[in-house]
Amino acid sequence: MDADLDTLATALYVTADDLLKQRPEVAPWRPRVGMKPLVSDAELVTVAVLGSLLGFASEARWVRYARAHLGHLFPYLPGQSGYNKRLRRLGGLLDALIGHLAADTTVFTDTVLVVDSTPVECARSRETVKRSELAGWAEYGYCASHSRYFWGLRLHLVATLHGLPIAYALTGAKADERTVLTDLIAAAPALTAAGPRTVLADKNYYGRAFESDLNARGFTLLRKPRAGEPPRPGTHLLKPLRQTIESIFDTLKGQLDLERHGGRTPSGVIVRTLQRLLAMTTAIWHNDHTGQPIRRSLIAYDH
Repeated sequence: MDADLDTLATALYVTADDLLKQRPEVAPWRPRVGMKPLVSDAELVTVAVLGSLLGFASEARWVRYARAHLGHLFPYLPGQSGYNKRLRRLGGLLDALIGHLAADTTVFTDTVLVVDSTPVECARSRETVKRSELAGWAEYGYCASHSRYFWGLRLHLVATLHGLPIAYALTGAKADERTVLTDLIAAAPALTAAGPRTVLADKNYYGRAFESDLNARGFTLLRKPRAGEPPRPGTHLLKPLRQTIESIFDTLKGQLDLERHGGRTPSGVIVRTLQRLLAMTTAIWHNDHTGQPIRRSLIAYDH
């Protein structure tokens, strides 16, 4: 494994271990009496992030590779079944670690944010849809950028221009993007901690009441006018900046394989989505601390 990836793995493990000591409530519950796990939660999270950065969409293949090649970092790793069961219970830690790492960067308080949502497809065949445990949460939706219908969820993401996740949510495919953004602002203190901010969005984030609510919370909405609307201020700035959110989603889906998440249960989809978000956050955090010119670059860690 490359030296840069070794360095990132060590830094992430130490940070995760320190976070667990500071906030033990984010770790999954375990009985006080019983066998101590042979691999710690901090180690398991680090292994999961490395798997995403190295492009392993299959957990079985990743565990085989890690057990064969990462013994210098992790003397013991469970088999695929044990790895899967442990990782499914670490959603709280993954979520907490994303916020912890994000806050430890120089771009966390950037005053310009981008917001959008992207499909997270969960099934294609009708038979899979009918028997899926995701039924009732996942649903049919339409992806305008690819002109196709899909069955699954939507990942709503608020990020800095560098791609650093500030707030996120997984919802049904038909969820109103404006309602989700309003709920995220109410639930995520990180969005309002930096003072007034500008949010770049597409034309789906519209409405006088919606925009007034954003303004009251300290946000200025910058978006293209819809058909029939008068010109909006700042529209000329949108074209180059709007490509940023598409690039961020391309990192998650193309490089970190969110498209092939493989989750079949609610907890499985949630954890595998958080795993990719944490991998991207970790790369940005490490690049920020090491002074790399492009913070979202994964080139140093994908081999």
